[in-house]
Amino acid sequence: MRFAAALSVLAAGLLVLGCGKSDSPEAGGKTSGLRFAVIPKGLTHEHWKAVEAGAKKAATEVGNVEIIYKSAPKEDDTQLQINLVESFVSSRVDGIILAPLSDQALVRPVRLAVQAKIPVIIFDSPLAGQVGKDFVCYIGTDNYRAGTLAGQRLGEVMEGKGTVLLLRYAESSASTREREQGFLDALKKDFADIAVIDPPQYAGADVNSGKKAAENMITAHLGKFEGVFCPNETSAAGMLIALEDRQLAGKARFVGFDANPRVIAGLRDRKLDGVVLQDPFKMGYQSVKQMLDHLAGKPVPPSTDTGAAVATPENVDSPEIYRLLHPLEAAVSRGS
Repeated sequence: MRFAAALSVLAAGLLVLGCGKSDSPEAGGKTSGLRFAVIPKGLTHEHWKAVEAGAKKAATEVGNVEIIYKSAPKEDDTQLQINLVESFVSSRVDGIILAPLSDQALVRPVRLAVQAKIPVIIFDSPLAGQVGKDFVCYIGTDNYRAGTLAGQRLGEVMEGKGTVLLLRYAESSASTREREQGFLDALKKDFADIAVIDPPQYAGADVNSGKKAAENMITAHLGKFEGVFCPNETSAAGMLIALEDRQLAGKARFVGFDANPRVIAGLRDRKLDGVVLQDPFKMGYQSVKQMLDHLAGKPVPPSTDTGAAVATPENVDSPEIYRLLHPLEAAVSRGS
C-alpha cells in the first residue's frame, strides 16, 4: 500500500509539472519552448549519467528546450517506468525519449503517448512494435554486434579453447539479451572448441545482486571454467568483486560490458581482458536532436547505431577509448 501511495504522489507531481500547457508541437512544428521527458532505465550507472549529459548538451545548443530527466533509481522497477510514461503523457510534454526496461511491457504506454500526439523516441534498448508507427525511431548500440565483439575478444585471449561462464543480466532486457546472443553466436562461429556454462543465471539491477549471482556461479562451477563474460555494468562489476574474493581475478580470462571506476581499475590491472564500450553521451545527444528534427517535420532515420568499441589493457589510454571510458569527463570538455 505504501508503494502504491508513493507512486500516486509521484504521478501527481508529474501531472502538476505540465499543467497549463496548450501548444501542440505536432500541429505547430514548434522548435523552441519545448519540454522533453527523458526516461532512462535507472540513475545510478555511469552510463545513464552520460546519457543525461548528452541530452542536456543538445538542449543547450538549441536553447529554450527543457530536459526532464526522471527514472526509478534502480533498473528493476518496470511498473514505475510505466507510470512515469503515463504521467508524462498526462502532463502533455512535447516528446518522450525512453530506454525501456522491458521490450514488451512498455509497448502499451508508448502507444498511449502516440495516441495523444506525443512522439516517442526509443534509445539504448529496443522496444517491440513498429518503428514509424509505435515510435519515431531507435537510437543506440547495435547490441548484437557489440556482443559479437565481446565473443571475438574472449575467444582470442582464451586462444580458442576452454570453458566460459556467462552471467546474464535480466530476462526482460532486450539490449542485454541481444548482447548475450551475439556473444554466443561469435563463439559458435569462430571458436567452436570453447564451451559455455549458461544455467542461465541473472545478475539483476545492482552490483550487490550481481556479486551474489556471480558467487553462486563460481561456487557451482569452481575449477571448471577459464573465462567469463558479463553483458552490462552491474554484472561485470559484481563478477569482478566475486573473482577478487576468490583470488581468481587475473587468472580467469574476463570480458565485460560498460565501465565504471571499479571496472576501469580492473582493466588497468589486467583483471579484465576487455570491456565493450558504448557511447551513452551520443545516445542522449542524438535522441534530443532527432526529436527536434521530427517535430520540425524533417525526416529522421528509423535506426541510428551509436557505435561500440573494445577497451583492452593495451589501448586503455588511446584518445577514443579514453573518451568512452570517461564519458562524463569528456562531456565537460565538450562544454555540456
